Amino acid sequence: MKKISVIFILPDLETGGAERIVTTIANHLSRDRFEAKILLLRKQGGYLNFVKKDVEIIDVNTERIRHSLKPILREIYRRKPDIVFSGFGEVNAYLSLFIKLFSKTKFIARETNVVSEHVTRKEIKFFYNFYNNYDKIIAQSDDMMKDLMKNFRIKSSKIVKINNPVDFDFIDEKLAASSKPECFKYNYKHVVAIGNLSARKGFDNLLKVFSRLKNENIMLHILGDGKDREMLHQMKDFLDLKNVIFHGKQENPYQFLKYADLFILSSRYEGFPNVLLEAGACGTYALANNCPGGINEIIQNDINGEIADIDNHEDFSQKIMRILHGNYDKEAIKSSIKSRFSKHIILNKYEKVLLDLMK
Repeated sequence: MKKISVIFILPDLETGGAERIVTTIANHLSRDRFEAKILLLRKQGGYLNFVKKDVEIIDVNTERIRHSLKPILREIYRRKPDIVFSGFGEVNAYLSLFIKLFSKTKFIARETNVVSEHVTRKEIKFFYNFYNNYDKIIAQSDDMMKDLMKNFRIKSSKIVKINNPVDFDFIDEKLAASSKPECFKYNYKHVVAIGNLSARKGFDNLLKVFSRLKNENIMLHILGDGKDREMLHQMKDFLDLKNVIFHGKQENPYQFLKYADLFILSSRYEGFPNVLLEAGACGTYALANNCPGGINEIIQNDINGEIADIDNHEDFSQKIMRILHGNYDKEAIKSSIKSRFSKHIILNKYEKVLLDLMK
């Protein structure tokens, strides 16, 4: 039986959510049925080391997404894959205009966020007029599905909801090699937050919450980097938050999650937050802001976490205190995630979409 050739498209393999998911899918698709390749605008990023050797990396060596269309279209024309799977919002948008040029190739877009919250530039929004050209659009949450249908007039028949997969084998391997970070002081409770330092992730709100906890023996560890780094550092100093540490990007964030007493998701919106799934996979209880992006599909109240409104800084800070004085079953937290989002369950759904397209 001829294998179905699939080209996955990403800007790079930096350690972000979309990159992690696409790498997981490409690595674990059935090799009897599929031949996976990953096309990168630039061949760089921490996840390059985790791509399996039989997944070809195609490097079109382009710095800017808007200049990448020509080389992407050239590679599709030259290689004639059965399926092109675009895994990054801005690339998806640009590519939608040219899908009709390739009558024998099927096209899938995987959205990464609630689009109306995320896409603000008019020139990008324009391309969503052509989004129905895709054969299928993967939405990760109910919130994303509703947003695409309501605000972008995407046909419901085009959209498939598939949650993000969690690679427990990968995480367990990382956890086994993880020792307690030296900065985790004895006699303190340790709270971890992870994400790009941008307005979307709501770390400004989180610092305001912690300004109400500065006299408690609680440390906040923020992992990640981004354009708001300087502003957030200044805010930390202004609020005199001595127990808040910015760690920058970490190769092994699971080391922090493993020993954390609580994980906090402070985002203003999400797509389907991998970091919330991965915190659960580490057995860490979570407190998440009540924002769009599938939060209520991940959190099982009082089992793996809770949802609250972070804009109410006082109430959120009190919830942190209450949670840190409670006890939670790490195995029940892991099981809550594993039973619904383990990679085998989610990959079966992806394989079904790919196979159905080729019927």
